[in-house]
Formats: sequence, C-alpha cells, structure tokens
Amino acid sequence: MLDPRPRGTLRLGAMESTAAARLPGLLAEYHARHPEVEIQLRTGNPQVLATAMLAGELDAAFAAEPIADAPFEKLPAFQEQLVIVSAASRISVEDRLDMPKTMIAFEHGCPHRKRLEQWYARRGFMAEKTIELGSYHAILGCVVAGMGIALMPKSVLSGFPESRWLKLHELPSDEDNAVTVLFWRKGAGSPNVTALQGLLAEQSLSTGVAAATIA
Repeated sequence: MLDPRPRGTLRLGAMESTAAARLPGLLAEYHARHPEVEIQLRTGNPQVLATAMLAGELDAAFAAEPIADAPFEKLPAFQEQLVIVSAASRISVEDRLDMPKTMIAFEHGCPHRKRLEQWYARRGFMAEKTIELGSYHAILGCVVAGMGIALMPKSVLSGFPESRWLKLHELPSDEDNAVTVLFWRKGAGSPNVTALQGLLAEQSLSTGVAAATIA
C-alpha cells in the first residue's frame, strides 16, 4: 500500500519567471509543512520540462499554457499579467514610425518569446534582431541599457533592483494575461505532488485562479 505521507524527494520543474517570482513563498510553506521532503528544482521552458517529465526525470512542473492535454493532468496555479518592458527613455512601443527593432528573449520554446513575436506580427512588423539570453536579470539589464524590448510577467519585476530605469508598457486585454499551471503525468501522481496541489488550492483565492483540475 502506498504511504500517503509526503516524504522522500519532490523533483519539481518550473519556468524561470515562475521560479523567481512565484515559488519562493510557496516552496517555503511546503517545506514548513513537510520538512521531510527534499525539493529539487529544475528550470526550463515548457518543452524542456514536458520532455523531462515524460522521461521520468520530474514529478511535476509549473509552466505557462498551452500544455498538451493527452499525457498530462493540470491544475491552474497563477494568473500572470504580461507587460512589455523598455528602457525608461522610450515613450511608446506602439509608434508605427518608431517600432522597437530588437527583441530580447529566452531561446525558442519560451512562451513569452512566442507572445512577443505574435505581438509584432499582429502589428504587421517583425523584429530585425533577437538577442537570446538565459536569465531575466540578464534580459532586464540589456533592456535598461536600451538594447531592445522584452515581454514578461509583471511579477518578475518586483525583485529587479534597477526597475526605476525601466518603462512598463501595458498590453491590450486580449494580449496581457497568461495562466501558469502545475502539470504532472497522468497516472503518476504521488503524495508529494498531492500535497503541493493542496497547497495551491488553499492559495487560489490570492492568485485569482480557481484551483480545479483541468481534464
């Protein structure tokens, strides 16, 4: 019979934005309730995390939708407001005579990069250059330096010490939100993952996302 108590190791994956802005408090509370569980955290884009999970290397992961339904079960976790950030000196990113020529983003597979590419496409433009970086602090540092624009969850900016040198550009209501889900392989749940699901359900009122499993 499976021991229903959380114990052992929880192998967790997350997008970097989620790991930086959303998980510190959540995992601190998880550890306080279940100190016998060792938490191992790996960051990556949704494709990397899904592949690792199907290979049996992760127990669960946080990633922005869309996540394939067939092999996974999902639980809404966080509602994110997306913004475009530029250097403080840029007045607008919507001036068709002065569209930003360079976008700064993670590698292909990052959903926020795809959203920024779609933002350009909906306005009939393409970025002339893309700078690929591996962390939000590096991306924001380049934005501050005036090298280009980036799209990211607004929650990421709360921990950036030089935010006064940034300008936030809000997006239209049909472009400004993303849902981050907790997902795991169908039929591969565990007491450790169940405990995390329960904690998310308790915190759902503060996140604004109903914690109900998506079939």
